[in-house]
Amino acid sequence: MKIAKVINNNVISVIDPNNKELVVMGRGIAFQKRPGDLVDESKIEKIFKLDNKDVSEKFKTLLYDVPMEYMDISEQIISYAKEKLGKKLNDSIYVSLTDHITFAIERNQKGLTISNPLLWEIKRIYSDEYEIGLKALKMIEEALGISLPEDESGFIAMHIVNAELNEEMPNVVNMTRLIQDILNIVKYHFKIELDEESLNYFRFLTHLKFFAQRLYTETTHKSGDDFLYEMVKEKQKEAFACVEKIRDFIKKTHNHELTKEEMAYLTIHIERVVNRS
Repeated sequence: MKIAKVINNNVISVIDPNNKELVVMGRGIAFQKRPGDLVDESKIEKIFKLDNKDVSEKFKTLLYDVPMEYMDISEQIISYAKEKLGKKLNDSIYVSLTDHITFAIERNQKGLTISNPLLWEIKRIYSDEYEIGLKALKMIEEALGISLPEDESGFIAMHIVNAELNEEMPNVVNMTRLIQDILNIVKYHFKIELDEESLNYFRFLTHLKFFAQRLYTETTHKSGDDFLYEMVKEKQKEAFACVEKIRDFIKKTHNHELTKEEMAYLTIHIERVVNRS
């Protein structure tokens, strides 16, 4: 392999046999090297293949200034997240998470802390990602000797959710707030606390995540007939009354009209989640 571009002493880019650019990391791999020189393969520690050209360019720009240790720990966190979740994450997380960790460490060293206003919601709505965020803090402390506050686990979780859903971060923040608002409407309507350990709660939460994503990407489910809607309206009246409150709230706050199919499925999920038998 030949060097295509020297990014810094520890990072280069190369072109693979399929004419794809790869980002290659290794301590001193580019020391006194120039484009066209052969790569010292014994120094290769990490190879990144980013399919999105725009993300790849941002990644390389970021690496000009980011210490290799920060990039390395970020990559370890991403690999851990992929393994735990069993999901593919959007390549953008290599840029967003590395950038976030870099600034989080810089803030910490300056004695500056930023509270996460959505930490409570993140713990409950994205519990798997939050646990990964906690593990990430331990990984950072073990690798770099830097102890970051719990709020950062929530921020890291949000970057993971962002990469899962392939959404812009503001959308993920808004989706999280919307999900919590809907959960609050259900709790206040029925005057109960929901069993967050139950399978029905997990199913309801999963439904709300996709529902919120559709709302913010302006895609809706359209029903071919009204049979299911009319059936749940008649048979699950209290849950349907709760959904009417949700419908009115979403209309008022998001100017979005719920379809009959959306209302029907929300009713079914709410009926299940409030039924403790």
